[in-house]
Amino acid sequence: MNFEERLKIQEVIARFANSFDIKDWDGLQACLTESLYADYSDLRGTPAQTITSSEYVHQRRESLDHLKLQHLVSNYEIDFMNAESAACRASMVVWRAAEEKDFTSHCLYMFQLMKQDGGWKINGITQKVLWNEGTASLHKGSNKRVGRET
Repeated sequence: MNFEERLKIQEVIARFANSFDIKDWDGLQACLTESLYADYSDLRGTPAQTITSSEYVHQRRESLDHLKLQHLVSNYEIDFMNAESAACRASMVVWRAAEEKDFTSHCLYMFQLMKQDGGWKINGITQKVLWNEGTASLHKGSNKRVGRET
């Protein structure tokens, strides 16, 4: 695939990450297909699931809306299956803070993407936590046993 398609995929993943930080929940949903595969088992200790994009956004809003956030994403590795589907592995650091506490996850994300309505949308997300730091209980969606509590 050409450079332009790679850049479009990087942009949708960056928009996905930035939407959390500015609490643009409609913008987050616009990055997703109607239903998607979501696997956050490394962080949450819950099984992977296929859910609607509106439920995905609702769950994230419930667990993150009260926090200050910053998602930094880089190291994009993009593979095209065909002209309509792709996979992207990317590194991400997720900072979460409230009051005097913080909780940071260092992760690899595996995104599945498909072309829809002329643009790329995310239809699968798998998060692999490399390590966590800080107060896990700060994030309502985290598995309290993961990472090191400070």
